[in-house]
Amino acid sequence: MIFNRVSALLLLTALALPASAGLDIQNWTTPQGARVYFVENHDLPLLDISVDFDAGSARDGRELSGLASLTRQIMSLGAGPYSERDIAERIADVGADLGDHLDADRAGFTLRTLSGREERDQSVGLLAAILSAPRFEADIVEREKARVIAGLKEAATQPEYIGARAFKAAIYGDHPYAHSDGGEVDAVARIRRDDLAAFHRDYYRAHNLSIAVMGDISRADAEVLAERLASGLPPGAAASPLPPVKIAAQGRVQILPHPATQSHLFMGLPGLKREDADYFPLYVGNYVLGGGGFDSRLTKNIREQKGLAYSVYSYFMPMRELGPFQIGLQTRREQTDAAVGSARAELERYLKEGPSETELTQAKNNLVGGFPMRIDSNKKILEYLAMIGFYRLPPDWLDRYISRVEAVSRDDVLRAFRARVLPAAIDTVIVGGQREAP
Repeated sequence: MIFNRVSALLLLTALALPASAGLDIQNWTTPQGARVYFVENHDLPLLDISVDFDAGSARDGRELSGLASLTRQIMSLGAGPYSERDIAERIADVGADLGDHLDADRAGFTLRTLSGREERDQSVGLLAAILSAPRFEADIVEREKARVIAGLKEAATQPEYIGARAFKAAIYGDHPYAHSDGGEVDAVARIRRDDLAAFHRDYYRAHNLSIAVMGDISRADAEVLAERLASGLPPGAAASPLPPVKIAAQGRVQILPHPATQSHLFMGLPGLKREDADYFPLYVGNYVLGGGGFDSRLTKNIREQKGLAYSVYSYFMPMRELGPFQIGLQTRREQTDAAVGSARAELERYLKEGPSETELTQAKNNLVGGFPMRIDSNKKILEYLAMIGFYRLPPDWLDRYISRVEAVSRDDVLRAFRARVLPAAIDTVIVGGQREAP
């Protein structure tokens, strides 16, 4: 029996690593073909693991939208010799925490456990069974389908969900990135157990797997752990590359009616790959435009000076292929025209002028000064390890973060933004607005 101290330890998020980067990221490939990224630290008796497969929603077919999400969801509800209840009880018995995640590129699981051999063996054994031998029991499949469909129907009444889905479809067209992560009601209803088993067979393979391990474990034990997770999977091969994203020559404006008192604005286009050489110029430049909260131009001009929005933001989301650049805000319905016009004007002014030297210095100082907070917990470091491993980034990516931020010049920002943010190609989706589409 595990005492209360287990729960207390697992609630700790503070990591005793120094605030500077300097992480000794070790990486290797298991005999089965899975890639492993590992940071050893013995300051807390905790172990964090993340496993990622190239099995995100972009791997759904249009006829079975939601298949990737449902597969990942049901995998942990019965696997190998363990029923759904067995998994829940055995995870709770050792005070572990099992989670899952999915986006367009990847699907996977996270595990936090005490690092003692008994707790570690039990929790890792459960995760290995979930990865390699999900049951996909028919009654659980139908139950979870009904739950997903109910959730999708509820979400479809919310302006934020409506707008995000329409924006994704607008900028990606017939590309797989247009698929809704959670799926569509009719498509989810069509999914059968055999579809889940086939998707698992096609994508949950050792050569399609990256493993991140962080915490109180030796390199030798980490190698054994990684092999245990990969050994039950067929070697297979990495998933085939996604097609390139095509950017439309001319963007469109869509007005979607909704009774909400506020209009929701989504504006942008495909913009950035994860390994793009201009990642840091775009990252630093976007801090000035709309990513720096109250320091950003969009907030200062649209929220503070004009009072057109309570919150307004912009971001790049780098992905395997071109992830979105987006500007978003909410405004009162009667202010829709003014808010949309102001957002466009601020973007066009930024593309013409770029950041001032004062703005650029402030952005770099804030990003560099805030960097220690990005790696001050096991969980945060694990997320970086998982990202580096899945996207095959250099192991010294974190070590070079500060120097690459500091090296960004105003000319770098202007060049990178002008190359990727093309005003004519920008799509605009407005949910609840009163304006007429041109």
